[in-house]
Amino acid sequence: MSTFWLKIVASDHVFYNGNCESLVVPAHDGEVGILPHREAMILATQEGELRFKAPGDGQWRRAVVGLGIVQVANNRVTVIVDTAERPEDIDAIRAKQALERAQEQMRQKQSVREFRMSQASMVRAIARLKGKQASEYKNI
Repeated sequence: MSTFWLKIVASDHVFYNGNCESLVVPAHDGEVGILPHREAMILATQEGELRFKAPGDGQWRRAVVGLGIVQVANNRVTVIVDTAERPEDIDAIRAKQALERAQEQMRQKQSVREFRMSQASMVRAIARLKGKQASEYKNI
């Protein structure tokens, strides 16, 4: 099967760098699938689950990612996100606590800036919990 080069870069580390058969990224208007030889494009991503299939094993690999961008050009895909972590590395208890803190902050009167920060924290915590639950469900 045909492949393309995929590089996933988080703010603090390179999450993946290698060949890929297919990629699904969370975008603002739904999920976007990328296959080899896709035309050039730039895409904004949102918090959610990114999935990709590396050649050879045929298994989907998953990552919970934050906001970022995807660049597709010359059969190469670069994903730059603020966070990327494997679902099995997520601590569900800490993610639930972060969600509760964000929900409490949303209930309080805040400036617009503080409200947006609380909203972003809540979305990030929900994405992490969904990714963790999906990986646990898959392992059953």
